[in-house]
Formats: sequence, C-alpha cells, structure tokens
Amino acid sequence: MKGFLVLEDGTIYEGEAFGSRREVLGEVVFATGMTGYQESLTDPSYCGQILVSSYPLIGNYGVNSRDFQSKKVQVWGYAIKEKCDYPSHRDCTKTIDQLLGENDVPGIWGIDTRSLIRQLRTHGTMRGGITTEEPKELLERVRAMKHPEESNLVSRVSTKRIIRFDEKKPKTVALLDCGLKSNIVEELRSRFNVIQLPYDTEENAVRELEPDGIFISNGPGNPAHPEMLSTIVSTLAKLKDDFPMMGICLGHQLLSLTFGARTYKLKFGHRGINQPVMLEGRAYITSQNHGFAVDAESAQDANLEITVTNLNDGTVEGMKHRDLPIFSVQFHPEAHPGPMDTGFLFDRFKRMLEGS
Repeated sequence: MKGFLVLEDGTIYEGEAFGSRREVLGEVVFATGMTGYQESLTDPSYCGQILVSSYPLIGNYGVNSRDFQSKKVQVWGYAIKEKCDYPSHRDCTKTIDQLLGENDVPGIWGIDTRSLIRQLRTHGTMRGGITTEEPKELLERVRAMKHPEESNLVSRVSTKRIIRFDEKKPKTVALLDCGLKSNIVEELRSRFNVIQLPYDTEENAVRELEPDGIFISNGPGNPAHPEMLSTIVSTLAKLKDDFPMMGICLGHQLLSLTFGARTYKLKFGHRGINQPVMLEGRAYITSQNHGFAVDAESAQDANLEITVTNLNDGTVEGMKHRDLPIFSVQFHPEAHPGPMDTGFLFDRFKRMLEGS
C-alpha cells in the first residue's frame, strides 16, 4: 500500500506504508546512528514526533525483548529508507513492521531519507503527517494542526503512581519521572533504593519520603511549558536547598529553569548516538535526544557553571550549581542506544549523596 509523508512546507514524499495504516500528525525530526532503532522507538522523549532514521537499513537485526526503553513504542510515526522483513539475530522475536503494527504506529519506507534530512537541517524541524490517503488533503490538516509542544507531553508519559525499588542500598533517591528511559532506572537501582514518582508530585509528598537525593529524568516537549513551570519547576525550587540533585536531558533543562536560566528551541535538535561533547578537558561521544537547549548567558547569570559543551555547535551540555550539590547533563550517560563512556556520572551522584 502506498504511503505519503507530508511536510508543512508542501513537500510530499511517496513510499510504502508499514506498521499501522492510520493517519498521524506530529513534529518531523531525524536521528543518526547505525543501530539502536528499538531503543529510539521506545524512548518517551520522542512522544509527539515522527522520527526519521538517517541509517538507510532499519530492522536488520529485528526486535528483541531486552532493549525496550519503555513498555511501548513512543514515537507517533516512523520514516525510513529501507525496512528489513527477514531480520537475522539470535535474540530476534519480531520484525520492525510487527512492532509498529502491534503498537498502532504508522510507518513509511522507501522514501529518500537523505533528501528529507537535508531539508530538515536546512529549514528546521517541521510539522508533518503520514497517510495512505490523498496527500494534498493531509497538507491542509498539517498546516492547521496544533504543534505537539503546545501540549504537556510529559503528562502523557510520566508514571501515574508511585513505584518503589527496594535494593537494600544505604541511600534512597526520589526519581521524578518526566518520561524516563528504563536504563536510567537500571543505573539508579544498581546504586540506590529508588522511588519513582509522577512528574507533578508536590513538595510535601517528596519530603515525606525522606530521600537522600532527587533525580530528574529525560522526557518530551517544551521544558518551559506553563504546566511544567507550575508543577515540577515550582517543586524543585522549593526543594533545591535541601537535597542533592542530578538531572538528565529534560531534567537538565528543568533544573536550569529552576535557578532562573532560560531555554530555547534548537533548529533541528541533537538526536543520535554520536554527539561529541567536551567534559573536563576531555572529549566524549554521547547519546542524545533533545530539541531544546539551555541559554549559556542566562545560566551563568543564574549562578550555574557550564561544565559541558557540544563540540559541534557550542551549546550547553551540562552544568553544576556554584554553591549547591546539584548538577545535570543534556546528554544520556545511561546510553541505550549509544556509547556508555559517561556512565561514571551516576557514580559521581552516588558520591555526592555519600558526602564524599
């Protein structure tokens, strides 16, 4: 069955439909990386987005039961050059087509993803849609659609209940879930007892748990959305003087907002497993997935020290508070997908809670 990817500027890409055959609208973004498509598809930070993979062959090692980063596919749509219907891997349990179909997520393959990604790099991410119907009619709906970031996407992917992981460790961390990846939970559980909380948990509820530290996860959407400012940012502002804190990705942005820094939307974001950063005089290759960044000048004015920068464009990739035991990074030290070179940052957080 024919499928069409339509961008708000009127560009139409024709290919073949796979996964679910329903229509979907979202923000069209791209990610780099030869591997890791399963982890990317199930990363809650992609909620609201139609993902384009730069690597031309997707699905060649299939889908396994081990690499999910959440319980379901989180992207709203998926666009690729070529899909593999006969994957080869000892852990494979299903194809990429089956994964999307079971999760009711539309896909399109056979399009010129190189041309599409060049367009997104030149003009920035765009609203778009996938359909198997008349593409010109979809264009009208794309142009009239509300941008996903105008909604509180975090409320869609955050846990709705408290989840406890008692690992018999000496320290306990309150994990504010903004749409976290499962490997973050695994990294924390290997070092702490973990209490996973809804993103909008109020200050008193956090204090009643008596955690030794607070961790703020990754997640989708605009960190400065009014509902984020009135909930988690407000809560962090009330807790910041009393608890050590660490944030990743959206958590990094939310902590920066807590101290008065500003965030802004990047032209096409950083999404992939090959982003170089400079940390403490050494270059690291990192996994990233974000469309917003922290404004450097405002961070310095907010008593935050910039500790990590992106070597491609100079954007802020990490900070620490000058007086309080609080730090954050924009990239993903838990990897999955991507390199695990910066996993030592979780150990740094552990030492911070231990007072060493």
